[in-house]
Amino acid sequence: MVPADVRGAFRKAYGRDPQIVASAPGRVNLIGEHTDYNGGQVLPIGIDRRTWIALGRTQGVASRAVSATEAEAGAFDITRPARTGKWWDYLLGVAAELKRPLPQLDIAVTSDVPTGAGLSSSAALEVAFALALTKLVDEDGPAAEIALTAWRAETTFVGVQCGIMDQFASALAVEACALRLWCDTQRTEQVPFDEFVLIFDTGVTRALRGSEFNARQHECREALQLLQRRNPALRTLSGATRDEVLSAHLPLPLDRRALHVVEENLRVSEAAEHLARDRILPAHLLYESHSSLRDLYECSSPELDWFVERAMREPGVNGARLTGAGWGGCAIAVGAEGALKTMAARASAEYRTAFGKTARTWISRASAGASLATPAELESST
Repeated sequence: MVPADVRGAFRKAYGRDPQIVASAPGRVNLIGEHTDYNGGQVLPIGIDRRTWIALGRTQGVASRAVSATEAEAGAFDITRPARTGKWWDYLLGVAAELKRPLPQLDIAVTSDVPTGAGLSSSAALEVAFALALTKLVDEDGPAAEIALTAWRAETTFVGVQCGIMDQFASALAVEACALRLWCDTQRTEQVPFDEFVLIFDTGVTRALRGSEFNARQHECREALQLLQRRNPALRTLSGATRDEVLSAHLPLPLDRRALHVVEENLRVSEAAEHLARDRILPAHLLYESHSSLRDLYECSSPELDWFVERAMREPGVNGARLTGAGWGGCAIAVGAEGALKTMAARASAEYRTAFGKTARTWISRASAGASLATPAELESST
């Protein structure tokens, strides 16, 4: 998608041009799953699927929002954000977190980031809106602050208790790089990553508020509290060592959850070091990550497991794993573009036979994070 799409949607809805146009990408996480809200490291990339948002001030008594991917249009008072249970809660949450006087707005959204697939469509919407709205009120916010505003919107207002990874990846991603993010300190480092990534959407949708996601967070908090009785200086679950977890004899399933978090955090460090040194993401780390998510964190699915096992047999594929929270959604495979195209075609046909479902596939490379449309881009879309 390009600025012309959202500019055209804005014109169609409101009969005028927008004042600001911004966009932000979805993301896939190369490695480091369920470590973010446990204070650990993650290694996501921005993908070449984006959400675009156009907005402008209005003299009306209410704000209005339309989306090319949502049938229902919204009308709401953005100066007094209140949850509605509708898709525009993500916009209202950002407005609430800015904590400053805002004008009523007309808003249009277009996106090719799939929803319900674990590719952070909500983060892309929040980050794009946070960037656009900040610019509209004549302020320039650093990318990390844009990400935090979007994250607080999702956790405080919408009510999904996620870590900061999705919003940071969407806001700070750099082309041909993976974002190494320390979630406890918000430290970031860009590491080179120029391989292709096959994204395989199993078609098994899951909503975080209706899944076991919050249950896993609770289990991790319990595990941390028990470990802190033995080591009061321990700040985060990811900061524990494998020996600490094993020697604590945590009750089931807390022992498995803690062991996954600790070992996954180490895998992120090893992956980032390999990429920084020789630009290779070792396949064994991806496969080990998936096995841990399946067996210790218990957040995989038969469809995701099938894809990873299928990738192991495909020449030219350099590793695969589920990505996102799990319980459905997407898996990724890393490798050469030609090999991934071949696998996408073969695996899609075999998947349909095995599960009776149609998978969606995309091949992407690490893409840039949130940005404002330039005057030249908007002019060329006239």
